[in-house]
Amino acid sequence: MSFFEVVDPVFSTFVMGNAPVKEIASGFDWVEGPVWFGDQNCLLFSDIPNNRIMRHIPGVGTSVFRAPSNFANGHTRDREGRLVSCEHGTRRVTRTELDGSITVIADSFEGKRLNSPNDVIVASDGAIWFSDPHYGIMTNYEGFRSEQELPCNVYRVDPSGKIRAVLTDFNCPNGLAFSPDESRLYVADTGRMFTDDPQHIRVFTVGSDFSLSGGEVFHVIRPGCADGMRLDSEGNLWSSAGDGVHCIAPDGRLLGKLLVPETVSNICFGGRGRHQLFITATTRVYAISLNRQGAR
Repeated sequence: MSFFEVVDPVFSTFVMGNAPVKEIASGFDWVEGPVWFGDQNCLLFSDIPNNRIMRHIPGVGTSVFRAPSNFANGHTRDREGRLVSCEHGTRRVTRTELDGSITVIADSFEGKRLNSPNDVIVASDGAIWFSDPHYGIMTNYEGFRSEQELPCNVYRVDPSGKIRAVLTDFNCPNGLAFSPDESRLYVADTGRMFTDDPQHIRVFTVGSDFSLSGGEVFHVIRPGCADGMRLDSEGNLWSSAGDGVHCIAPDGRLLGKLLVPETVSNICFGGRGRHQLFITATTRVYAISLNRQGAR
């Protein structure tokens, strides 16, 4: 069985023939939001419909980290190592403090409730950027069916707590990722539910004042669409896809694929040396060791 598809010869140097895509956890309904805690040697991820966050410890096993989770979706860590989460059920972004208490980062904008925060990243200045599509309020499967009060935007919460809509021309923004030097922001548009909206990854130049320019289509994933994304240390973008994980060069060229037997929702780098890629895919979680390192 082949675990790889090489499109550009350089991709063959990224993968290792004796390092397969391995299933490490199963039995879920729709897994999302993987985040690696190197200091605790564990992976956290969301099992959204079952309203729980799971924890996988390599060599030990998988257990429930938090339930209920308010139908949490995407996660990341901030510069102090705290867990930052997007919650569909409460329509908010939260931070888990080191003592376990919960701080609300954002739950509204201009007096209206957020839709269902989906993916989140933290910049080197401590600002929190998150996408807010409507997926979690369109049905009762991943949250609570509710009226949409705001457009589907991307927001930035500065270190003082001020929230600003930084991208307002998306149908449904989803996955977010910075380039290693934070000069580029990649945003996946997965389109509104029950429509045939275009689905693609766009790229923006980040200014010194955090303004965004550009926004051209960077890449179109086929089959499926981009959802969660991460960058390696050399600026290659790794994106979820319908047939696995696609690796895309900084100029937008497809370099190769990691083949996974389920639709992939999200990914993150972790493990010793940030050389492992953890993959959430429908009902299971997978991992593969690469000859790459995730961007810090």
